[in-house]
Amino acid sequence: MAAFDRVKSGIPEMDQALDNIRLGDNVVWRVSNLEEFQLFLDPYVEQAISDHRKIYYIRFASHPPLVKDRPEVKTVYVELTRRFEAFTVEIHDLIESAGRDSYFIFDCLSELQTAWSTDLMMGNFFRVTCPSLFANDAVAYFPLLRGMHSFQATAKILDTTQVLLDVYSDMNTVYVRPEKVWNRYSETMYLPHRYDPETRAFQPILDGVEASRFYQALNQGQDAEDERNRDYWCRAFSVARTMYQNGMDVQNACNQFCEIMMSPDPQVQAMIKANFQPEDYFNIRSRMIGTGMIGGKACGMLLARKIIQNKRPDLYAKLEPHDSYYVGSDVFYTYIVDNGFWDLRVRQKKEEEYFSLANTLAEKLRTGRFSRDREDRFCRMLEYFGRDPVIVRSSSILEDGFGNAFAGKYESVFCSNAGTMDERLKELEDAIRTVYASTMSLSALDYRKRRGLDNKDEQMALLIQRVSGSYYSNYYMPCAAGVGYSYSPYRFLESIDPNKGMLRLVMGLGTSAVDRTEGSYPRLVCMDKPEATAMTSVAERHQFSQRTFELINRESKQVERMGLTRFQDKMPQYLKNALLEHDNEAERRLREQGKKRDIMFISCAGLVKQKDMMDTMEQLMATIEEGYQHPVDIEFTINISENGQYVVNLLQCRPLKVFRDTQEAKIPEGIRKEDIFLECVHTTMGLSHHEKLDGIVLVDPIAYYNMPYADKSLVANAIGAINWHYRGQGKNLILLAPGRIGTSSKELGVPTTFADISEFDTICEVAEDRAGYRPELSYGSHIFQDLVEAQILYVAVFQNNKTIHYCPEKLKELPNHLLEVYPEGKGLEDIVGLYLVDQEDAYLYHDMNEERIVCTIHEQKPEKAE
Repeated sequence: MAAFDRVKSGIPEMDQALDNIRLGDNVVWRVSNLEEFQLFLDPYVEQAISDHRKIYYIRFASHPPLVKDRPEVKTVYVELTRRFEAFTVEIHDLIESAGRDSYFIFDCLSELQTAWSTDLMMGNFFRVTCPSLFANDAVAYFPLLRGMHSFQATAKILDTTQVLLDVYSDMNTVYVRPEKVWNRYSETMYLPHRYDPETRAFQPILDGVEASRFYQALNQGQDAEDERNRDYWCRAFSVARTMYQNGMDVQNACNQFCEIMMSPDPQVQAMIKANFQPEDYFNIRSRMIGTGMIGGKACGMLLARKIIQNKRPDLYAKLEPHDSYYVGSDVFYTYIVDNGFWDLRVRQKKEEEYFSLANTLAEKLRTGRFSRDREDRFCRMLEYFGRDPVIVRSSSILEDGFGNAFAGKYESVFCSNAGTMDERLKELEDAIRTVYASTMSLSALDYRKRRGLDNKDEQMALLIQRVSGSYYSNYYMPCAAGVGYSYSPYRFLESIDPNKGMLRLVMGLGTSAVDRTEGSYPRLVCMDKPEATAMTSVAERHQFSQRTFELINRESKQVERMGLTRFQDKMPQYLKNALLEHDNEAERRLREQGKKRDIMFISCAGLVKQKDMMDTMEQLMATIEEGYQHPVDIEFTINISENGQYVVNLLQCRPLKVFRDTQEAKIPEGIRKEDIFLECVHTTMGLSHHEKLDGIVLVDPIAYYNMPYADKSLVANAIGAINWHYRGQGKNLILLAPGRIGTSSKELGVPTTFADISEFDTICEVAEDRAGYRPELSYGSHIFQDLVEAQILYVAVFQNNKTIHYCPEKLKELPNHLLEVYPEGKGLEDIVGLYLVDQEDAYLYHDMNEERIVCTIHEQKPEKAE
C-alpha cells in the first residue's frame, strides 16, 4: 500500500470522524487507566487480523499483557533496563526488520519511568521511535497514563505523533477528545466524542447537556495543576523529602536515588550507600540541571569528600567547600534527539561505521542548540557563580569507575565567565558542546572498543565547578594544583615508601600536572620524604623544572600558558616564597661577571617544606584509600593566604589501577652479550613477563631531531599507521622513540596519542643528550594512566648507568618493512624503522621485582648451501 493510505481501526464511526487512521500513523491514547485503552485496542487487533496484517506486540512493561496470546500476533519481549540507547536501538532494529505496512502495539509508555525514572527520557524514546514507524508506513498504538507526566514530556510526544486522543470516562460513558490529528481536518473532528464500546458508536458531542457531562468527567480525570506540571523525577524527590522531614524512613528511596542519579558501578553504589545521608541526595538534586546520572567524575569527587567528612572531620575542615553543579546524563541524549542527530548516533554505533562516522557526528555535536528552558537554567547557574571562572568537565556514566578511568579521553573546558550574560552563556554552551563532541574522539572510541564498552550506553553528564583560585591583576589561578596517588608503583627514588603515595605538583592550573606540555617538569613529591628529589644540583633542578604554567586571562577570556618572567612581577612575595626557588649557582656566575640579577624558577619548594600541608595531603589520600579499600588517585588545588593559611580543594577521585605482579619471570642466566640490544635497571614500570617478540619500531633520535618542525607529526602518523595495521592480531610489539611519548610538544618527543601506540606491548622513551631528548616518567599524566590500564610495559632508556646496554645499530642490520605496512611513509625510512623479528630468536624478559629488562635478538643466519 502507499504511504498515508487509509486503513481501518475496527471502529467505523471513529474512522469516519477522524478521516481514518493512515499508514505511518503513531496513535497515542492518553488514558486514566489501561482498561480505557483496552476498549480501543481490541477492535484494532481484530480488524488487523481480519485484514491479514503483520501484527507485533512490543512487550517491556510489568503490567498485565494488553494482547492475549494468539498466533496472528507476534509478541516480542524487549528487556527494559536503564540502558536507554540499547533499548531504543533494539526496538528500532525490530521496526526495520518487520518491513513496511506492519501494525504495532506497545506496552504503556508511562512504565518506561520504572527504568529511566524521568519523563525526559520517555519523551526522547518516543521522539526517536515515532519517525522509524512513520518511515516504514507502520501503524502503532501507544497507551499513556494521564497525570503522571510533565507538560514538557507530553509536549515532546504531542509534537512528534500523528494522532493523540484523550480518553475520559465516568460510571456510564466513555469520551474521546482528539488533541491532534495530523494532516486531516473536519468541522467536528476536534470536538469531544461519545464512544459506546458495545455498539462501537462514536459520535461528536453537539448539545450543551452532553457537553456538561463530558466536562464533569474531564474534571474528575485531571490532577491538580501543580502535579501535572511536575516530572516523575521531581515528584519522587519531593515525596522522599517530605517523608524525611516528617521523620519517616526513606532508605528505600535513597537506594533508588543512588541507582538512578549517582553511578551504575555496583562497587561505587555500595560505597555511596554506606557513606551518604538522605540530605546528601537532596543537596545534589538541588544543584542538578536536567535528570539522569551525574556521572563518574562528579560521583567520585562527592564520594571522596564524604568519606573524609565521615572518617576525618579534622581533615574535612581543611577542604574548600564545593559548590559544583551537575548537568544530568539525560540532557546529553536530549540534546542529540532535539537536534535531529539520533539516526546518525545509531549508525555510528554499528561496527561498520563506528570510526568512520565519528568526525561527522562530532561536528554535529559542536553545532547543536539547547532549548530555551535549558538555557534559562544555565543562566541561573551563571548568576550563582557571578563573574568567577568556571570549568566544564566531562563526567560520563562510565568514567572514573573501577577499571575504566577514561583519563584524558574527554575534554574539560575553562570558561572565563566574563562579559555580558549573553557572552557568558555562549561561552558556557560552546564549552558544553566541546565536551559532548569529545565523546567521538578517536582516543575515546578506541578506549571504549578495547574494553568492550562500545555497545554500552556512554551518556555524557557534566561537572561544572567554580575554578578555585585568586586574582592577580587581570589573571586568575590557584596557587598550585596537581594529582596525587595514595600508592606509588614507580619508585623514582629508591629509598621511598610507595605505600605513602606521591604528588605531581605544579604552579597554576592543573593542566601541566596531567598533560605532557612543552618544557614542563612538575615537582614529584614523595609523601614520606616531601623535599627529596632525584636532582643532584640546583642547576639540574632548574633545567628540569616547570618552565610554563597555565592561568586564565580575564581580558582575553582565554586560558594562557605563560613563562615565569612575564608573571613574576605580579606575584606577591608570599606566593613567590611558596612556589619559586633561586638558582644560586646561576646568580653567582652573573655576579662574577658584574651583573646582579635574581634567577628564579618554579619548584614549589615552599609548599613541600610545609609539614602540616604535606601531612594533610598524605592523610587525605590514605583516608580515601581506606574508604575505597583500594588505592586512589585524586586531583586537587591548593590556595594559600598571606598569613600562611591554606585550603585544599578536592576536585576529582577515582580508583587507581596498579600493577600487581602475578607471575615469575626470572631472566635467564648466560644470555650472550652480543645478542642483547637493550638492558636497563630501575627504569621500568609494569608486570613481569617473558615473551617472544614479533616486531620492533625504532625512531632514530638524531634523524627525528633534524626533521623540519612542521614534518615531525608525520612520524606520529607512521607510528599510528603501524599500530592500526597490527590492531587485534595479537602481535608482541616494542616501540623505541626519543624523549616523551604522548607529548603535545614536537621538540620534546613524538606527538602521538594513546590511540597511536595502544597495540604495543612495550613503550621505550629513549634519551639523546645531543638532541636534548629526555624521558620523563610522567606518573600521574593521562598517558601514564593509559599505559597502566592497558598493562603496557614502560621503559626509560637513559644515557647513564641505569642503561646497561643499548645497541639500536643491531636493529638497523635488519630489513626495514615500514613501506610494506605504510606506503605513505616513503621518505621516512631513515627515521622510522619497522623491524619484523618473528622469524628471529627475539625475546623480552622483564622482572618486576628486580626492575630489570633484557631484550635480545639472535639472528637466524641461513645455512650455506654445500
